[in-house]
Amino acid sequence: MHHEQSGYPLVAIGGRLTLENIEAVADGASVVLSDAARERVANASEFVEMHVRSGEPIYGVTTGFGRLANVPVEPDDAERLQLNLARSHAAGTGPLLERRVVRAAGLLRVNALAAGHSGVRPRTLDLLVEVLNRGVTPCVPSQGSVGASGDLAPLAHMTLTLVGEGEAWYRGERLPSSVALERAGLQPLRLGPKEGLALVNGTQVMTAVAALGVQRAQRLAACADVIGAMALEAYLGTDRVFDRRINELRPHAGQARVAENLRALLAGSEIVESHRECGRVQDPYSYRCIPVVHGAVRDAIEHTRHVVETEANSVTDNPLIFPEDGVFLSGGNFHGEPVALVLDFLKMAICELASISERRLYLLLNAQERELPLFLAPQAGLQSGLMMVQYTAAALVNENKVLAWPASVDSIPTSAGQEDHVSMGMTSANVLPRVLDNVEGALACELLGALAATDFRRPLRSGKGTQAAYDTARREIAAVGEDRAPSPDIERARLLITTGTLASAAEKAAGITL
Repeated sequence: MHHEQSGYPLVAIGGRLTLENIEAVADGASVVLSDAARERVANASEFVEMHVRSGEPIYGVTTGFGRLANVPVEPDDAERLQLNLARSHAAGTGPLLERRVVRAAGLLRVNALAAGHSGVRPRTLDLLVEVLNRGVTPCVPSQGSVGASGDLAPLAHMTLTLVGEGEAWYRGERLPSSVALERAGLQPLRLGPKEGLALVNGTQVMTAVAALGVQRAQRLAACADVIGAMALEAYLGTDRVFDRRINELRPHAGQARVAENLRALLAGSEIVESHRECGRVQDPYSYRCIPVVHGAVRDAIEHTRHVVETEANSVTDNPLIFPEDGVFLSGGNFHGEPVALVLDFLKMAICELASISERRLYLLLNAQERELPLFLAPQAGLQSGLMMVQYTAAALVNENKVLAWPASVDSIPTSAGQEDHVSMGMTSANVLPRVLDNVEGALACELLGALAATDFRRPLRSGKGTQAAYDTARREIAAVGEDRAPSPDIERARLLITTGTLASAAEKAAGITL
């Protein structure tokens, strides 16, 4: 789509990309190249052409690939070599990647090539830009990458679309790429020297998944603070654990921020004040340790964000071209280890939001000593209330325990031993969205419990932020009365989380940014 129709500002290539830029393009924003980027690309392309004409052996340009690096290729076969590379490496399988992920990966590929160290021609970069701007999205199988030399298989499938092969989405239709390009008013590309290698070599697909995942994880962390505050309030938990003095003595940034959020969300709560002198000293850990656990998750997300933004602005193909120094240099920038490790870190960290959330829900449903009926059923026994909602949360948490297993601790050699250590980053990338889905589902289940428990505390009002979140949610989710199927309510709660509606209402009322 063209930027005039997308509803997003243009994303300029030639400076530093942010994760917000990446998400905007994933959702439909267009891209424009800076003049400086175009000049860098042109200089590197001319340098490649000059060296091809000289007959000098250059990896992947006048030689084979991987274990075939010492096999010479005639300069006259340079174009055929690059096309063969794209075709032979498009060995993916499994479900297709989401179109948002492919668009994000396309942006990252443009950004890396625009640095002027890869040797593609300006016309090639122009086609990559127009494929994004006109809404042609390659069909890319999600499986087949071992994360070094980068995401070879998925990037090869993306490259096939540029040469008019493979399949692509265009205006909602899955078409042969040649047809999709034609309908978008674009001509297929004839690959020049090194261009196939530059286009298939890099970490852009796993990085795209990570970039979108970090953004989503941040939104879930914000919602977890809101829902955790609602649950603690309804559980008649103490807010003393959010005292600034406690949390300053363990000065992790995330912990301090979560404690501050909870203080603001619960400010003015009549429910909290109603039991101030009840005599209970401490709550179970899932309530008492919200700042510590939620804060550690936030710190993990921030570390992941830093690594992913660094990778998004890196050049990760091979060999790299330095026209100013007159050299080609072969290295290992394509190895996905930095992204693979933080993908595993993010998976494990975000799982903890679901784990502690399920425990808070469990306690809400079993809090008779805190004047809540068993399972929050108005007529326990005759009714089951939210009993099964906790079962669902437990199932999601259990599934995450399986999905969070780190893929980056494994390596299986490839290319006849030439590529003898790989990152397996794409394996973690492929399961990250499922982990995030499960966290979202567990938080949705806790939200239902927090709402139902809060109803038993009325007419006392909630805090500034928790009252706004309650009112927003209750407009979409009816109070518990007669037993009904909870599944539609879970989906309504999910929607409040995914759209940011719940967090936005709480933020506005509490005067904070979660």
